[in-house]
Amino acid sequence: MIVHSCRGCGEALEHVFVDLGPQPLANSYVPGDDPWRAETVIPLRVMVCRQCLLVQLPELATAEAIFSDYAYRSSWSSSWVEHARRYAERAIERLALDDQSLVLELASNDGYLLQWFVQAGVPVLGVEPAANIAAHAEERGVPTRVAFFGADLGRDLAFDGKLADLVVANNVMAHVPDLHDFVGGIAAVLASDGRASLEFPHVLRLIDEVQYDTIYHEHFSYLSLLALEPVLERHGLAVVDVEELPTHGGSLRVWLAHARAGRDVGGGVERVRAAEAEAGLDRLETYLGFGALVAARKRAILTELVGHVEAGRSITAYGAPAKGNTLLNHCGVGPDMVAFTVDRNPLKQGTLLPGSRIPVRPPEALDEARPDLVLLLPWNLEAELTEQLAHVRTWGGRFLLLSPEPRVVP
Repeated sequence: MIVHSCRGCGEALEHVFVDLGPQPLANSYVPGDDPWRAETVIPLRVMVCRQCLLVQLPELATAEAIFSDYAYRSSWSSSWVEHARRYAERAIERLALDDQSLVLELASNDGYLLQWFVQAGVPVLGVEPAANIAAHAEERGVPTRVAFFGADLGRDLAFDGKLADLVVANNVMAHVPDLHDFVGGIAAVLASDGRASLEFPHVLRLIDEVQYDTIYHEHFSYLSLLALEPVLERHGLAVVDVEELPTHGGSLRVWLAHARAGRDVGGGVERVRAAEAEAGLDRLETYLGFGALVAARKRAILTELVGHVEAGRSITAYGAPAKGNTLLNHCGVGPDMVAFTVDRNPLKQGTLLPGSRIPVRPPEALDEARPDLVLLLPWNLEAELTEQLAHVRTWGGRFLLLSPEPRVVP
């Protein structure tokens, strides 16, 4: 048996957090004209470190295999783009950013966030490993370097005089196989009086609400403030504030500065530390009970779906997110239960979902089918989608959610 080491502290990983079985890469969509193409499946077995309590997936699929050609574009979610706009507005005010500043975003995707700094006249640079996605950012006027970010690139940028007044890393920390290389790069490129902000889904919410569908191969780590702080400290970075956000089922925005700068610490830091302790995130047994919760949730999901199918209700889905693929494959759901899904992203239309082989069609296919139930796979966008798809109710359709728990929304 291969023994993997913790990417946080180096301890041997021995304890299973949850085992979701062999699954294909969640963003590796199957071409619709090649339905017989074989798929590679990889164990989706998540571990927890007994020493630092970092929840993590061993690197069984490389970052290059996952991200070099990518199908996800941040701009397809209007609520996420608005979240980015509000962040940029607040950051410019909070840090007094101007035309002499530099904002560096790591995993900048299609320029969904940096475009707001550009419009405000603040210089920016994006770093994005997927060339196909970076091209869309360049079209928006967002200069983008196609690369994986790490310590070497951070030092190179600093040597070239590109020290950042603000480093932004939204929903990328979980995607990083080498946390120390990534954080070391932030420390190298951050100006002496600069700030960095990291946003990531909070493992506290994952456990508390059994959000197991947020687990997939491109998420190497599932983070708490407790597990992250020692990693930051090794690279001379200190947490100076923490905000709790509703995004992605419950996230943290962690603000950093160089420890040597001696900045005041905001009240959010102690508040989140206390919440994590109260939830038992400082005890190994809290993590070891998660597998039983997932098994119970799987049974509830299948009971819900089978009940609707046996009652003769037609089901189609909306969205083709990675989280949906984890859930569908773990529960063994295919086209016999969910006829097809629709997605706004042209890169996904005409493909089949990995594993389940459920067809992905354009949004207008939903109106043509007029199903009894529309399964919202990106459940974290429930408010946005139920408003966007309000016309579904005109034919008597309702919305079905399977996570964080199964329920029908009238």
